[in-house]
Amino acid sequence: MIPVLTIDGPSGVGKGTVANIVASTLSWNLLDSGAIYRAFALAASKRNITIKDTKALLSLASNLNLKFESDPENKKLSVYLDHVEVSSELRTEKTAELASKFAMIGSLRESLLVRQQRFKELPGLVADGRDMGTVVFKDAPFKVFLTANVEERAKRRLKQLQDKGIAGNISHTLDEVKKRDERDASRKHSPLKPAKDALIIDTSNLTINEVVTKVMTLVKV
Repeated sequence: MIPVLTIDGPSGVGKGTVANIVASTLSWNLLDSGAIYRAFALAASKRNITIKDTKALLSLASNLNLKFESDPENKKLSVYLDHVEVSSELRTEKTAELASKFAMIGSLRESLLVRQQRFKELPGLVADGRDMGTVVFKDAPFKVFLTANVEERAKRRLKQLQDKGIAGNISHTLDEVKKRDERDASRKHSPLKPAKDALIIDTSNLTINEVVTKVMTLVKV
């Protein structure tokens, strides 16, 4: 049995940071499923493949040259697309929005599902995403769903962008977060929702360390 911890939730709740810290602490493998979709969106954009060209999209998904490198010391995940480091490009609003739209295509989700499940290897896996506990690893023994009020999530997202030197304002960022929430929750395939057996943690007024402590208590390792 390979243990799996899923950490799901909308943008701006701290999923990525928490997943990195927990994976590093446990010395488990790490899967950032959102990075897979964003990397796919970036690859499609670079190849000028439109969202309507399903055949080309599925072909790209099958041949996506993608590699992750975890940095436990700095608790960061580096993403390489076609042998080029693209971590910063994946965090732009444009790429995130395009990834969200691609994620609504059922056949594409199926194609990328197998790639995600391959990350399940010993000694264990921490999987960060939006449908990790409900679809990709629905039999996982440990499941967490992080949430926070939308205003706080917009503030966090804006700070993340500004820290990377990307201009933005709170009004636009709040609007983008709300639109993303609506797309994720209303999509036909794998809508964003907590797994029935997930521990729900509201991170609105918690520090990252406080959230990590709650998650580690669940895993009990």
